[in-house]
Amino acid sequence: MIKWLILHQWKSGIRSTIRQKNLILNLIIGFFIFIMVAYLLLLGLLINRIMQEVYPGQDHVRIFNGFLLYYFTVDLFLRFLMQNLPKINIESYLHLPIKKKLIVHYIVNRTSIAIFNFLPLLIFIPVSGKIVGAQMGPAAAWTWILGMLFMIFANNYLGTYLKRQLASKPLIVGITGAFILMLIVLDILKVFSFSTVSAAMFSYLLNYKYLLVIPFLWMIITYRLHYNYLKKKLYPEEINIRKNRKIDNISDIRYLKSLGTTGSIIALDMRLFWRNKRTRTMIFMLPLFLLYGLFFYPNPVYKDMAGFLIFVGIFMSGGMMLNYLNYVFAYESNYFDALMTKNIDPAKYIRTKFLVGIMISVICFILTIPYLYFGVKIFFINAMTFLYNIGILSIILLYMATYNKQRMELSRGSAFNYQGIGVSNWLAMIPAFMMPVIIYWPFSAAGYPDTGIMFIGVLGLIGLSFNRYLLSFVYKNFEQRKYKMAEGFRQK
Repeated sequence: MIKWLILHQWKSGIRSTIRQKNLILNLIIGFFIFIMVAYLLLLGLLINRIMQEVYPGQDHVRIFNGFLLYYFTVDLFLRFLMQNLPKINIESYLHLPIKKKLIVHYIVNRTSIAIFNFLPLLIFIPVSGKIVGAQMGPAAAWTWILGMLFMIFANNYLGTYLKRQLASKPLIVGITGAFILMLIVLDILKVFSFSTVSAAMFSYLLNYKYLLVIPFLWMIITYRLHYNYLKKKLYPEEINIRKNRKIDNISDIRYLKSLGTTGSIIALDMRLFWRNKRTRTMIFMLPLFLLYGLFFYPNPVYKDMAGFLIFVGIFMSGGMMLNYLNYVFAYESNYFDALMTKNIDPAKYIRTKFLVGIMISVICFILTIPYLYFGVKIFFINAMTFLYNIGILSIILLYMATYNKQRMELSRGSAFNYQGIGVSNWLAMIPAFMMPVIIYWPFSAAGYPDTGIMFIGVLGLIGLSFNRYLLSFVYKNFEQRKYKMAEGFRQK
């Protein structure tokens, strides 16, 4: 039976119209994956030399073990965001004489062939032979590589389980993500050291080989978590309930109702973001945008690199806004025609989108205020880039979004998914990240860096003051292009 399931999935994949349309894009992605594999393979072959040059005369096994918890934490986060879930038309098999356990085991095991499970082996296998084996013997090398395999597959099952939980229990995912982020922040602030804990854990594994049973049991537990979750959702009653379930809590917010048409548009956007996979993924990426500064602010190397810190400031308070306004009309491509038939004032429609983008940026900026801990200059840069985001960037993004006429499928994840993204969306990245730095450089070259940073904020205030006038250009362009946009959104 497994043979037929695999054959059906293979035929479904090669006959997919989406696969045929995205053939060129898949070839490009495949080329970059080939480059990545080549680099990782080269790194694996030279890993012993690299460790000797970077850490001469030190315990290389302990040092490498110190990086493992960092790796598995980041790996889990990336899997949650990027790894695709295996899909199967389950209703086609439920009426057949096939054991449900077999179908569930097949779905869970399909995740085992994900590329995330094989890329780290290009590093781990050479490390087990050239570093662990050379220092501690063949038995330790085999123990270590088996431990890594169990941890890799445990991450695989846990990551896919958490991703499935998004649909029904986002609170579980939120708590797990918050706990992981808290550990990373505590490590960056040097409250405790992840590397010390990691080195101790995996050193015990090498010294007491019977402890290999712990990562093995962890892999089994995560497998059963995923298996039991899918098994409960496999019954026809559950499938119908999930299909017919409505999430109307947002529409019951009284304040939004009091805003009339504006409130209705905002409620529609909120429901769109929460109900669809592609947009919902962006919500869970918010911590990544907000904690981006922690990778640079504690490092004194970046302290005097104001041009780079401007880029960081733009990203933190404007990253989520960019992901909203840059695709604001494409997100609604599935029902854009219906919106155009409603008695909605186009000017109010555009302005509402602008206000939602502003609100997103304001929330992100407020959440980045604690970066004041790293100095007043950091807060000053973040404040000026925030003003630029809401005064200049928001208008430019809205204007560029009127040129996007590619339909966007929201049922698919956002990671490595370029479907529905046009040239205008890529061009919008230039004013987002390059223009503020270009504005700053002449002032910095003349010896007035703080003036250059302030000028970025002043431009934002000017744009905010004249937002009604600037939005009129967006409105006029939208009026001229809305029929072309609608025509493009109809193409599947």
